[in-house]
Amino acid sequence: MAKRILLLLLIILPAFAFAQRNKRYKWEACIGIGAANFLGDLGGANQIGTNGVKDLEIVLTKPAISINARYRKGRYWGYKGGFYWGQVSGFDYLTTERYRNNRNLHFRSNIFEFSLMTEFYFTKERPGHIYKYKKLKGWRHIDAQFYLMGGVGGFWYNPKASYNGTWISLQPLGTEGQGYKPGTKKYSRFTVCVPVGVGMKSALNRRWSIGLEIGMRKTFTDYIDDVSTVYYDPAEIAANNPSLSQAAVFFADPSLGNITAANNGGVDPTAVGQQRGDATDNDAYMFVHVTVNYKIGKFRKTKSKF
Repeated sequence: MAKRILLLLLIILPAFAFAQRNKRYKWEACIGIGAANFLGDLGGANQIGTNGVKDLEIVLTKPAISINARYRKGRYWGYKGGFYWGQVSGFDYLTTERYRNNRNLHFRSNIFEFSLMTEFYFTKERPGHIYKYKKLKGWRHIDAQFYLMGGVGGFWYNPKASYNGTWISLQPLGTEGQGYKPGTKKYSRFTVCVPVGVGMKSALNRRWSIGLEIGMRKTFTDYIDDVSTVYYDPAEIAANNPSLSQAAVFFADPSLGNITAANNGGVDPTAVGQQRGDATDNDAYMFVHVTVNYKIGKFRKTKSKF
């Protein structure tokens, strides 16, 4: 009986101590480094444009970082807020799908995001056993958690394209007639996103842990890549961009000319009014981060009673 009581105490006491410690250490500082990628009109797989990750162009994966603060609210819930930065890009020349390749558009942009997310932990933190006891089963000094996350954020972007070696911002040019085509205005370079994803983290010790997060961002713009609707009159584009008329016309339609009305059933795919992008499907981007997390607070010092 005494051995059973001792065994029970060895199990309960560390868990109770962890629960008390967890009340004191609700805050974590989190830094992440990883990769970003883009899902939109430009580039993509070697097929007609599709929605979702099946149209992802892996070779365009770019660097990304994150800085967050996490607040732990009980066993199951936590909240996280912070900053994300990443680079995204798209290049039609990378796909062999004939229409997209002939379109020959490209862009790159930085993403600067601030977001707030709720986290739901569906596995419990495991502090590990303090005492070594050969008959005690379980994890020792391991703390692994898995969680879902979702929230809301805002981000700023600025699509650019290269002309004679210079990267020029595309939004001011109105490459689809935005701002001077009747009934239109230039799109905003700041908009809302909805981040969702999954994550895990594993403790190195009482303060430090490492983790992995995979997050997708649903957005409310189709212009991260400056492409959405139809080709516009190049003469109007030039007239509205007197200082950059040649560049503006080029960015509006840099097509290769491999598909023409003569070899495409009488339809020129890049003529004024023809489809340039897909306005029915907004752009998205994603982050994958390896994170380093640090619990903020002071650990209570105790003297050994043995």
